[in-house]
Amino acid sequence: MNAPLATELSVSSSIRELPNRPHVRGKFIFAGEQKIYFRGVTYGTFRPAADGDHFPAPEIVARDFAEMTANNINAVRTYTVPPPWLLDLAHENCLRVMVGLPWEQHITFLDDPERTRAIEQRVRAGVKACARHPAILCFAVGNEIPSPIVRWHGARRVERFIKRLYRAVKVEDPDALVTYVNYPTTEYLNLSFLDFLCFNVFLENRSGLEAYLARLQNLAGEKPLVLAEMGLDSRRNGEGKQAKTLGWQIDTAFGSGCAGAFVFSWTDEWFRGGSDIEDWDFGLTRRDRSPKPALAAVSAAFASVPIAISAHCPRISVVVCSYNGARTIRDCFAGLRNLQYPNYEVIVVNDGSKDRTACITGEYGFRLINTENCGLSSARNTGAQAATGEIVAYIDDDAYPDPHWLTYLASTFMTTSYAAVGGPNIAPPGDGAIAECVAHAPGGPVHVLLNDRNAEHIPGCNMAFRKSALMEIGGFDPRFRAAGDDVDVCWRILEQGWKIGFNPAAMVWHHRRNSLRAYWKQQKGYGKAEALLEAKWPEKYNVGGHVTWGGRIYGNGLTRALGFRRPRIYQGSWGSAPFQSICEPASNSFTSLLLMPEWYLLMFALAVVCVLGFLWRPLFVAVPLMLVAVTAVVVQAIQSALRERLAEHGRRRVARTLSFGLIAVLHLVQPLARLVGRVRSGLTMWRRRGHASMSWPRSREMALWSEHWQSATQWLERCEERLRSQGAVVRRGGNLDTWDLEVRSALFGRVRIRSAIEEHGAGKQLIRFQIVPTWSLMHWALPIMLFSVAVPAAVNQARAVSLIIALLATLLVARTFQESAVATGVALRALRLMKAGPEDRVLSQVESPIQSMASGVMESPSIARTGRLTSLEVAPGKVVVERKDHVRAQPRPLTAAAVQGQRSSR
Repeated sequence: MNAPLATELSVSSSIRELPNRPHVRGKFIFAGEQKIYFRGVTYGTFRPAADGDHFPAPEIVARDFAEMTANNINAVRTYTVPPPWLLDLAHENCLRVMVGLPWEQHITFLDDPERTRAIEQRVRAGVKACARHPAILCFAVGNEIPSPIVRWHGARRVERFIKRLYRAVKVEDPDALVTYVNYPTTEYLNLSFLDFLCFNVFLENRSGLEAYLARLQNLAGEKPLVLAEMGLDSRRNGEGKQAKTLGWQIDTAFGSGCAGAFVFSWTDEWFRGGSDIEDWDFGLTRRDRSPKPALAAVSAAFASVPIAISAHCPRISVVVCSYNGARTIRDCFAGLRNLQYPNYEVIVVNDGSKDRTACITGEYGFRLINTENCGLSSARNTGAQAATGEIVAYIDDDAYPDPHWLTYLASTFMTTSYAAVGGPNIAPPGDGAIAECVAHAPGGPVHVLLNDRNAEHIPGCNMAFRKSALMEIGGFDPRFRAAGDDVDVCWRILEQGWKIGFNPAAMVWHHRRNSLRAYWKQQKGYGKAEALLEAKWPEKYNVGGHVTWGGRIYGNGLTRALGFRRPRIYQGSWGSAPFQSICEPASNSFTSLLLMPEWYLLMFALAVVCVLGFLWRPLFVAVPLMLVAVTAVVVQAIQSALRERLAEHGRRRVARTLSFGLIAVLHLVQPLARLVGRVRSGLTMWRRRGHASMSWPRSREMALWSEHWQSATQWLERCEERLRSQGAVVRRGGNLDTWDLEVRSALFGRVRIRSAIEEHGAGKQLIRFQIVPTWSLMHWALPIMLFSVAVPAAVNQARAVSLIIALLATLLVARTFQESAVATGVALRALRLMKAGPEDRVLSQVESPIQSMASGVMESPSIARTGRLTSLEVAPGKVVVERKDHVRAQPRPLTAAAVQGQRSSR
């Protein structure tokens, strides 16, 4: 299926009337149903005229605006409030205006309450003077408050004041878009209440600009990002370099997913601080309005917005897998039909649906494949096998794409070596109050980024793969029938050494669950998927059964740990850092526990102890602990809900309060639903891993004689592989650890392995391994604490309570011993299986070393006092012995008489 490239943004359009007022949808700005990329220039500031006007004469402005329109410019940014006649001229030339609302932000404005009130009044007056004019793009309530001023007042106070100005604008013009123009030195300001984010960025290195825009996109989240200023001084760099630089700056800005970009500036004429600026020339035109080469370069770059797609763009196969998705699939199909990409096909895999999915697919003419209900992964594989494109893109039947979804995906694949690429999924407006709350609740489809551009996980509702890479890893694992398939396939791609990319502009709209029952069912299913993933990827999960992501999770609805420490700002020495960012404090152990579903098990255990208090009153001491546990999780849920940003426009305070309350309830419900799904599927803290026979958990040593030299890293990797093959969870030692590998069979049982290598020349090595079972303080303290409670209970005639607690303590001790024995058995069996070649032998305990030596061995070791175990290893022509009297093997010639003498001595 082919679709024409976008034409609604073409500057050759003859539209002379602007459509509806701009509004934000996801990562972009729309006017009515039309997406608008703002291709802008800054205009001013100019020397004030005699009448106080801050703009040139109307005839000059008219010529400027007409020239802008002729050069593919559709937006203008002013730094002062424009007069009505200028807005009329902009409207006549199909230009939209970003109106700057100036005030004295370069001084310590918050120190004087009268000044802050005056600023707010001036902002309101400025908005009122041009409110609802059809040429208005948005209002900017500030521009680059200097970092020393922010440092003086504190970030929180400045954020609150900007929000105060934001609300003042909304009072005067409720439908207007409002932003604040930030810059890198104060990027740490949390301005998520704004309609979209604006930054002034002047970077003269393309890779540096790409990297910083990726960072800004993650700061913007689900909102549009606009570059309010970018440019280059032609006086210092030359007009040729200015033209070349502006061309790639524009390409980079829109290729990175920006919703708009403004070049600084239209003309070299610039007035600031009471005088004309004569030593900088940033304009596209000179002071006499004669064009520079930069104007033609900017015009050409703006003509290809958002991305110039070549005639040889890759063919993309879009796969939609559906099981009874008729309720939402029409939205999906309509969005796919409107994709503005020249070379794609749509394949619908009907996974045994019993509704009208197949009939609806026929209405749209997409390719349909009907299968029995075999699950989501199987359906995804069917679609990939039928795909004719070199890229396979997946979207869910309850999602629909942005018109340029494939354009951004294809651009990323064409300019990188990523094996997979994903993008954000955003809840569409209008799905209802419950769906909106669910969109801000935990457990939604989020992405995990290792850095600003590389991902560890991309959600299945918006992911694309090179077909060759997907086929090489064997496609999706069919065991994941409803969820978890996307996590598994991402981990397998990373395991191959490939990379996964993330493009913030490759956006899809994803409907959220619109009932509490559906949300509960979804989260239980995710809990089951977690159990399947943990069984396949045990090394990715910690002892509590929770995935340990290597990257950072992005998205709405994240449950926030209780904040006892505030984030800190990296400001540099004396506030001199040019890029100042937020440094988030690490969560401590207590706050991390609160995020786990198993916290509910702890509350249940405390409730049981409280009930036992009716049999023995001292146990009522658990009541305050129970209250603390419940209060902590409730406060955490409320705190997380209040951090969510809900749409304010047109909503009453009562409705917003109810929405926040429901979101808090969902923060409480979600971990419980996950816990139910995890426990039912076997993912519990008391699960046991490893299928080797048990061995007494004590310290011991083993060794391996090898005639095939390998490095220490290779030996440990081989050991790690053997351990994993025994079904155990293996963890590598860190930079400060004295051990190499840790083997864990369950919550309490673990052993640590340490190695050393003796080099014996000619590629011969003796590799020593030490196996040491370890127990943490908790493993000892918990049973001791329980026994210390059981004894007083027995003394006080509370025999039932004493028996219950003593039995529980005994079970803990027995469980610890069992798990440690399993872990020890796993380690021993894995080490016995380690061989680099057929001649290699592992030391093992035997009854008589002489019996082995008498069976044709031609050499015997000389004894050196080093070892501990009574063990023997025989290799062709050599024998290695370790004895309790601290012996170590040293080869020497062995004669028959010597063998007979050793027999006699025994």
